Amino acid sequence: MSFYSKMTHLAHLDHRNNIIWTFTLILNQAVIVLLNLCCALLQISLYEPSPALRTHGTVLLALAVVGARLLCTWPNTDNMEAEMEYDDGEEEPSFSDPEDFVDDISDQELLGDVLRDKPQEADGIDSVVVVDNVPQVGPDRLEKLKNVIQKIFSKFGKITNDFYPVADGKTKGYIFLEYSAPSHAQEAVKNADGYKLDKQHTFRVNLFTDFDKYMSISDEWEAPEKQPFKDFGNLRHWMEDSDCRDQYSVIYDSGERTGIFANDVKEPIEVEERARWTETYVRWSPKGTYLATFHQRGIALWGGEKFKQIQRFSHQGVQLIDFSPCERYVVTFSPLMDTKDDPQAIIIWDVLTGQKKRGFHCESSAHWPIFKWSPDGKFFARMTQDTLSIYETPSMGLLDKKSLKINGIKDFSWSPGDNIIAFWVPEDKDIPARVTLMQLPSRNEIRVRNLFNVVDCKLHWQKNGDYLCVKVDRTPKGTQGVVTNFEIFRMREKQVPVDVVEMKEGIIAFAWEPNGSKFAVLHGESPRINVSFYHVKNNGKIDLIKMFDKQQANSIFWSPQGQFLVLAGLRSMNGALAFVDTSDCTMMNIAEHYMASDVEWDPTGRYVVTSVSWWSHKVDNAFWLWTFQGRLLQKNNKERFCQLLWRPRPPSLLTQEQIKLIKKDLKKYSKIFEQKDRLSQSKASKELVDKRRTMMEDYRKYRERAMDMYNEQRPLRLELRGGVDTDELDSNVDDWEEETIEFFINEEIIPIGDL
Repeated sequence: MSFYSKMTHLAHLDHRNNIIWTFTLILNQAVIVLLNLCCALLQISLYEPSPALRTHGTVLLALAVVGARLLCTWPNTDNMEAEMEYDDGEEEPSFSDPEDFVDDISDQELLGDVLRDKPQEADGIDSVVVVDNVPQVGPDRLEKLKNVIQKIFSKFGKITNDFYPVADGKTKGYIFLEYSAPSHAQEAVKNADGYKLDKQHTFRVNLFTDFDKYMSISDEWEAPEKQPFKDFGNLRHWMEDSDCRDQYSVIYDSGERTGIFANDVKEPIEVEERARWTETYVRWSPKGTYLATFHQRGIALWGGEKFKQIQRFSHQGVQLIDFSPCERYVVTFSPLMDTKDDPQAIIIWDVLTGQKKRGFHCESSAHWPIFKWSPDGKFFARMTQDTLSIYETPSMGLLDKKSLKINGIKDFSWSPGDNIIAFWVPEDKDIPARVTLMQLPSRNEIRVRNLFNVVDCKLHWQKNGDYLCVKVDRTPKGTQGVVTNFEIFRMREKQVPVDVVEMKEGIIAFAWEPNGSKFAVLHGESPRINVSFYHVKNNGKIDLIKMFDKQQANSIFWSPQGQFLVLAGLRSMNGALAFVDTSDCTMMNIAEHYMASDVEWDPTGRYVVTSVSWWSHKVDNAFWLWTFQGRLLQKNNKERFCQLLWRPRPPSLLTQEQIKLIKKDLKKYSKIFEQKDRLSQSKASKELVDKRRTMMEDYRKYRERAMDMYNEQRPLRLELRGGVDTDELDSNVDDWEEETIEFFINEEIIPIGDL
């Protein structure tokens, strides 16, 4: 019998046995129920005096005997297969393999689907984590500990079971948590390992299935395997440019092409250019180290001299990103992946390792960035209804394990220079509105300012954190109009004194000088828009320096180094531009870039770019390069130009004393730079002169060759012309004949009578 026939026959027997077994069990149960019923009725009939009932009892007893016999004589299915006889007198076949049989079919091929479902040793425990360094508490504090553990670890998934071992009336310091899925357990290990609960307790979290791996570690130290070094090149290479050229990114061709260019006065120098480098737009990191590109599946970071891919973060449908100031973390937002048990709307990533640090829920991204970072990148904060949550890195946990309860909080902002948060709360019945300055991580309130009749507030920090301006829109009692106050907080002085500037006109724009104590305000209504410049003095006064009236402007753009600014009338104001020097408040130049949509200063403050983006205007797409004085250098027309972003520079490594010394000797350096500029110009002239000189030399050599050939052919010319030398014009003067030729040029008849 063939192997296939054997398997078919075995399957047939197995099927018949299953049917017989099922029928046997059902019949046995029915007989047992019948016997029990008969016995019950028999007992009743035996104790009844009625002859009729005794007759019935006798009949039931007979039925019980018949049922018992059936039960005893039912065939034994254990030996059923052995006792089966085949039809037509066929003898029972032998299923033994012949002596020369070779089994060439593996168990995996024969029973692959069965082996896949084979129970594993770790089944059921790969969703379990072990948390060590948990506080040892007694029964009175156990419930509180469970609540804390539940709050911390439920962020990574649903916890289905927990176990707290106890010895001598206290927990042992480690616990077991079971999640609904292994992925949740892995997420807990990745994000909660190293979590600092308090000063004495830092969690160590491991998968339960990892203990076998740890137990098998050899006692003898083995050198780790060397990992291949990934050379991404010099991530700060553009800082070493001998001509100090800054770089910028350009997206054009409606987003199909992206290029990196080095800025040059004559024309941009292409550094890198790629097709479909990003699907939407690009973003530089705060120090210019990385270029982030957007893709449907996530974010990619690029850097180095050749812009190699350094890191990627998988976040489906990502739309927005934000870097921490130190470039260690990146925050991504996607509206597609958020679930109740697994927050994925906002994810914080580690830039160096590419690991996900933590996920958060997010209902709306209208006020991006959702998380705002402290200037050193150690803290980040988020505002929700009546709550301000402050988190710390690298644990990504709440600072002091709790959020701040602030009823009615409307907005907050970090100081750019210190770990200080400013937030404001509107009026509530008889309680005035207030602006609060809070020091972190101590949470000490260093200043509270009460405000009355407040409609709205805006927080504006000076770049170094020296000043905070709170723009307060108020409705004074007895009036219908809105009055604006600028509440200026002097952050570097004791008790943080506050000065007030009141303006009765509508405010269009406000901006601090980045490295200074001046600010500019656009106020009024079109066509009478005015710009005012104020100076915050050390004596507690705020002076109005200058006011220009009738300006076509709706935006203020300060140079990163201060002193100079551009007043721009973007979009609806047809791109009017005014270049101002605030040291003496002079208008250096007035120009126009029609329909300009963006203004971007370079990091050094030497150049400024105005552009018309295809995203906002479908014609005249280009970017123009200007000096800080308003002199136009370049007009770069790019087909369907979309975006230009200057590459940021990291903070200077020079100390304040060194910077002051450089400023003191600036004239000496200026001469060096001017000489270098002249050299670069003469270099261009020299190249042109060299080119012309080469062309002249080539012509001279060609002329010499032609003259040599001409002289060599002289005898032949004389022979062909009968000995007459025609090489010189006056060679045959004696043979010349003189002839006078007259030409009739014109004839004019003038009547005498008209004279």
